[in-house]
Amino acid sequence: MSETLHHYIDGKKVQGSSGRFGDAYNPTSGEISAQVPLASADETSEAIRIANEAFPAWRDTPPLTRARVFFKFKELVEKNLDELSELVSAEHGKVLSDARGSVIRGMEIAEFACGAPSLLKGYFSENVGTNVDSHSVRQPLGVCAGITPFNFPAMVPMWMFPLSIVCGNTFILKISEKVPSTALRLAELLSEAGLPDGVFNVVNGDKEAVDTLLTHPDVAAISFVGSTPIAEYIYQTGTSHGKRVQALGGAKNHMVVMPDADMDQVADALMGAAYGSAGERCMAISVAVAVGDQTAEEIISRLVPRVEALKIGPSTAPDSEMGPLVSGEHRDKVKGYVDLGVEEGAKLVVDGRGLTVHGYEDGFFLGGCLFDEVTTDMRIYKEEIFGPVLCVVHADDFDSALKMVNDHEYGNGTAIFTRDGDTARTFASRVQAGMVGVNVPIPVPMAFHSFGGWKRSLFGDIHVHGTEGIHFYTKLKTVTSRWPTGIRAGADFHMPTMK
Repeated sequence: MSETLHHYIDGKKVQGSSGRFGDAYNPTSGEISAQVPLASADETSEAIRIANEAFPAWRDTPPLTRARVFFKFKELVEKNLDELSELVSAEHGKVLSDARGSVIRGMEIAEFACGAPSLLKGYFSENVGTNVDSHSVRQPLGVCAGITPFNFPAMVPMWMFPLSIVCGNTFILKISEKVPSTALRLAELLSEAGLPDGVFNVVNGDKEAVDTLLTHPDVAAISFVGSTPIAEYIYQTGTSHGKRVQALGGAKNHMVVMPDADMDQVADALMGAAYGSAGERCMAISVAVAVGDQTAEEIISRLVPRVEALKIGPSTAPDSEMGPLVSGEHRDKVKGYVDLGVEEGAKLVVDGRGLTVHGYEDGFFLGGCLFDEVTTDMRIYKEEIFGPVLCVVHADDFDSALKMVNDHEYGNGTAIFTRDGDTARTFASRVQAGMVGVNVPIPVPMAFHSFGGWKRSLFGDIHVHGTEGIHFYTKLKTVTSRWPTGIRAGADFHMPTMK
């Protein structure tokens, strides 16, 4: 029997009052696991009001005190790591080892946030003019909101709220209604860590809640991760209402494979990067660009038996390498792309569409799919599939491979596999993407660096977490001061200068 979930507002569970609910599923069994309340505009506005009332006291709390909350929060996440991983796995469908890794990567942002007293330091210049000093400080914005996707129920929210809160803001998280439970548990852990009521709030909802966050005058900033069409909508709507917005969109990440690459290493990298988390990652490698036909043959010959042998099963089974997709609707969408690729003339060398997992026939499973001879005019090349589908494209030489990457509308992440340092350096310098791997298939930056793509993979100027995250959640103020010295020089009517 499914349970009815709640929101988390003002430090406590709050039952939904809109009368509207969505279904959360267990992707392994295909069964409904929970009824999720979908907040109305009024409910969302009430959460904003509470966050706004909590802001002044939290803003005035010393950064060291704010940081100590996240020292405790990190300890609690570590203590409850197994539980959090199981929640992620049960609602998303990613295997436990992957779920655990994603929680840890999110926790590392909270760990970075513990350095707030140093990260929020300003600058001081003495005697910029005669008896005139200047100093700069970074101050919080107010109420900030995060709108996060289904594929990382713990990690992506933790890209946002730890830095926002430690900078002195209050925060409202609108998690994907497909995966609500992890965020609600993180909210409880924050309260246990000593975060004051109202500073962090979780609102479950759909477009009505999102539009309220985007248009409400008391929301100062919006962080978003999701598909490009929605990211563009979030950016345009939020900025038109005077908000600071960072909206991370879709991806079509290419991995260029040079003829001199270690092909066994390439095969290992592609298996994990294309089929890990069933391909439901914005940093998944979905296109392998083989430089030379011989390179393509070597890639395909290594991948085919491994893709066919993927251990696909329940997300919580210790030997599963790949679990189900998040929903039946999404599985059918991905299958539709495989059908389309066949119609477009690509060579389907591994077909995972007929997969059935014994005992879990109603689960949202799809086997790994591998296409060869994909061309750049095909939709399966152009569009983000977001599933366990890898396309192999042939390129004649390095320059044509680089051009292929640069001509794509997305520029989230990319990688090159080669033994040649000159080739690698040229690629890293000239490629038009925000995150680049050299013999690293998924170059997700660590917490103290920043994450974000280029082109239509990011709307806004500031990436998430790292130093850029601190800058996004604060505004710079510069104070210039002069104290009376007993000397009056009279009024000046010209632009002040150093002379």
